[in-house]
Amino acid sequence: MKWLKRKQDEQPQLSLDQQRADKLAELGAQLWASRQEKGLSLEEMVAITRIPRRLLQAIEEGNLNDLPEPIYIQGLIRQFADALGFNGVEFSSQFPVVSEQKKLQPVGESPSISLLRPIHLYLLYILVIVCSVSGLSQLLNNAALRANDNENTPQVNQETVADSQQKLIKTEPVSDRITKEKNNQSVQIGVTLKASSWIRVIADGKTEFEGTLPEGTHRVWKAQEQLTVKTNNAGGVLMSVNQQAAKEMGELGEEEEIKIAAQPEL
Repeated sequence: MKWLKRKQDEQPQLSLDQQRADKLAELGAQLWASRQEKGLSLEEMVAITRIPRRLLQAIEEGNLNDLPEPIYIQGLIRQFADALGFNGVEFSSQFPVVSEQKKLQPVGESPSISLLRPIHLYLLYILVIVCSVSGLSQLLNNAALRANDNENTPQVNQETVADSQQKLIKTEPVSDRITKEKNNQSVQIGVTLKASSWIRVIADGKTEFEGTLPEGTHRVWKAQEQLTVKTNNAGGVLMSVNQQAAKEMGELGEEEEIKIAAQPEL
């Protein structure tokens, strides 16, 4: 038994990034479910919280990569939760900002500045002055060398410079390429289980999920062309299309299959 306990203690714990991702997914699912129960759209939440829509959507989907630094994420979660009637401070405190394993160094082990004697301070000042003079001298020498190199460097042909500038003008900006990529067709569904149900999801002809999900589960799937959702308990599944209000797929205990095609963005 002692050996087993020692082996369990030696198992590596989840990394801080993984802890954040897991907790964000859990909190985002709760916020999504609460918003659906209140019948509020993301646009309405933007008006209430003054948080951009893309950040609210990233929180609900548990997408850590589309969010800012952890300390800001915690603040966004607090505002989101407050707007839905939660205790925002308590709710957002569940999101880890710093590692629980990280401990502050005991104050007694840190060198105390008050223990420095005047002679030590004088020596420190002298050292700083010497380093500053040395650095300034090196900087002046480098500047002189660069000036000499510039004088000895032949001037660039004006026609070559003009050709280079023309090529730069013809290059498509990166921001334009990103905008074109974002204008591609896409479709998204979110499902919340009111009761345990079997579900199969097909995205662009590929089966993304097939199996039984327990009550309270919230999942999101995306596709570029078409999403197909089939279940054996339509009344137990709430489905939201492209962040719209969630609706039941059908009657309890009935089998239902729904296909959603992507619409081009105008």
